[in-house]
Amino acid sequence: MIALSLAEVASAVDGRLAAADPDATVTGPVEFDSRKVRQGALFVAFPGEKVDGHDYAAAAVEAGAVAVLGTREVPGVPMVLVDDALAAMGRLAREVVDRLPGLTVIGLTGSSGKTTTKDLIAQLAARLGPTVAPPGSFNNELGHPYTALQAGPETRYLVMEKGARGVGHVRYLCDVVPPRISVVLNVGVAHIGEFGSVETIALAKGELVEALPADGLAVLNADDPLVDAMASRTVARVIRYGEAAHADVRAEDVTLDDRGRAAYTLVTPEGTAPVRLGLTGRHQVSNTLAAAAVARELGMPLAETAIALGALGLVSTRRMDVFERADGVTVIDDSYNANPASMAVALRALAGIGRERRTVAVLGYMAELGPFERDGHAEVGRLAAELGVDRLLVVGEPAAPIHEGATSVGDWGGESVLLTDQAAAVEVLRSELRPGDVVLVKGSRYRTWEVADALRADAAGGGSTDATGGPAGPAVATEGGTA
Repeated sequence: MIALSLAEVASAVDGRLAAADPDATVTGPVEFDSRKVRQGALFVAFPGEKVDGHDYAAAAVEAGAVAVLGTREVPGVPMVLVDDALAAMGRLAREVVDRLPGLTVIGLTGSSGKTTTKDLIAQLAARLGPTVAPPGSFNNELGHPYTALQAGPETRYLVMEKGARGVGHVRYLCDVVPPRISVVLNVGVAHIGEFGSVETIALAKGELVEALPADGLAVLNADDPLVDAMASRTVARVIRYGEAAHADVRAEDVTLDDRGRAAYTLVTPEGTAPVRLGLTGRHQVSNTLAAAAVARELGMPLAETAIALGALGLVSTRRMDVFERADGVTVIDDSYNANPASMAVALRALAGIGRERRTVAVLGYMAELGPFERDGHAEVGRLAAELGVDRLLVVGEPAAPIHEGATSVGDWGGESVLLTDQAAAVEVLRSELRPGDVVLVKGSRYRTWEVADALRADAAGGGSTDATGGPAGPAVATEGGTA
């Protein structure tokens, strides 16, 4: 964060000082976890039902915080008092980015693939200059300003993933941190239970390109008609990516190796270059094309971009994270979250990697599908059967329509079983897995990763992993704040 006096902080957040020196300067980070406070920091105290951040205000100051941003006075503690600490954090983030004229803000959204593509863009941008991006899927009203407040005078690129639970949410995040480059990946049925319709999802996602200035850039997926149509909603320049013939940055001659890693010819207005990815999954073609389009705008030469795309790796865990066990079993840990689109992507990756091998899919419940819930689960089951998955382990009664969908495919030669919980799935896997099998683990955040963890534990002492274990996402404690 740039250095700001407490008087400047109070002015930015429309707050007032209490027991605080207006000339005292915040030089350190803005933190809402008192355990992370260091010298020169500003501590944000969020009130909460179980834990109140104000109870940690004195400890934060003792640890080096210059002051505490909160909603009530704490005796003996220098305070910046506001009505709403979360909204104030957003206003402070806007103040900081407005004071960084050399900063390029890159925002992206989509129904699936946001976090992976954010990580890819950040890796490419970091080759060109100091880059700040959030950990995991820290993309909400708290994660957005928290990440932006890490930018300083030396930061050239700020890569921001924008999540939404309804219309207006992306617009609010753009008000906090206005983008100059906006990337829209796709419009699907993820969270359709909250939005109500795919059209409403498209309306919400398109707020990202509406927020662009005239000298900005909209990077749109030419392969998704709802995203492609967003070109009419922006005053900025438009660059399209994808495999469609009208895409400005596109892939041709796509092939997959036996690990599901893609190779393709990258085609741009400047020419062509061969790309060979180290990432697993056919869907990574689209994700890396989006990243390539952004890198092109940032000035990365085509040849360098092609090389950099091949060097991209996983950053956020539990997203198409492939590891080999000592017994010859290949595990695809995609257990962070799930929706019908990402389930389809993962199942196709399983089928691709598992050619000539036995394939096993451990699938859990998909949340927030509303009235589409039963049909969405059943479609996933049917797809698993149509792709020829050999063994389907469906975990938990809420996911039962996956089992029903798979068994409804009459010519399927595989087998599906509905299990009560993750422990039952682990027991089946331990009794049935044999060398050469390929296992996919995927579901919404309902402890599905416990299955992947058990498979990792069984692999201890052999094999190699592409990423570390542990629940995905930022490891932050929110003392009374928003998680």
